[in-house]
Amino acid sequence: MASIDETKQFIPLNIAVLTVSDTRALSDDKSGQTLVDRLTAAGHRLAAREIVTDDVEAIRAVIRRWIADSVVDVVITTGGTGFTGRDVTPEAIEPLFEKRMDGFSITFHMLSHAKIGASTIQSRATAGVAGATYIFCLPGSPGACRDGWDGILAAQLDYRTRPCNFVEIMPRLDEHLRRPKAQGATV
Repeated sequence: MASIDETKQFIPLNIAVLTVSDTRALSDDKSGQTLVDRLTAAGHRLAAREIVTDDVEAIRAVIRRWIADSVVDVVITTGGTGFTGRDVTPEAIEPLFEKRMDGFSITFHMLSHAKIGASTIQSRATAGVAGATYIFCLPGSPGACRDGWDGILAAQLDYRTRPCNFVEIMPRLDEHLRRPKAQGATV
């Protein structure tokens, strides 16, 4: 079971939040706000926040910009992971992955199943790494964002989490890029 090593210093990450929706604005973006509230409460920094329509090229443009931004360590998206014709987040983002993180989807579905049962199959939550940037794609409901953050991301984006976490391997994600990320993290 994971635990927090209090002898280690917390390392705040720069996290960008993208809401994918044809109908939301910042004023009524409950899912994006849920993620912002949780990540800042945990001690991380909000690097950027945007809302984009359910359009493959529009989503890719934002994600590519954030991948190229040496300040952004993590991107979390919300929305567009379902099966309707406008749900295109996985199609937009997965081709950008250098490495896919299948365990994220599996773990998300396990957590979700405990709360909503077999309805979890209606989500195509996904994650991966591109340009030394972690990218996590969550469904568009505030509940799914809470589950994803509280059940997975809060611990995995905390350098103090044992036995392992994503932060401790960040300096090695960019071995091929030679771009510094998560300054202060060591393996």
